[in-house]
Amino acid sequence: QVQLVESGGGLVQPGGSLRLSCAASGTIFSIYDMAWYRQAPGKQRQLVARITSDYSRYYEDSVKGRFTISRDNAKNTVYLQMNSLKPEDTASYYCNAMIAVRLGTLNDYWGQGTQVTVSS
Repeated sequence: QVQLVESGGGLVQPGGSLRLSCAASGTIFSIYDMAWYRQAPGKQRQLVARITSDYSRYYEDSVKGRFTISRDNAKNTVYLQMNSLKPEDTASYYCNAMIAVRLGTLNDYWGQGTQVTVSS
């Protein structure tokens, strides 16, 4: 069984920063792409940032230059450093990872979500 556990959300003022973390645990053979998604009330879940196993990065246009995704393979952890936060960044943020629990398998896993609220 694989679990993704997020942490680091909270309330921050506009212009502030937060760092989200997501640690994968359980029976893990290999972790491939890791990503962060977000979902605001009444909106669809959207991809915010993705990092591949060879450290290629993708960012959604509205967060480019403000958010940075990184990973620590030794800790099975992905991070999202969020700077210059705006009220429109308010959402539940979800960690996602493509994980093989044994050779020849690959499944999509999700964390439970962490709330980020940007407000004065």
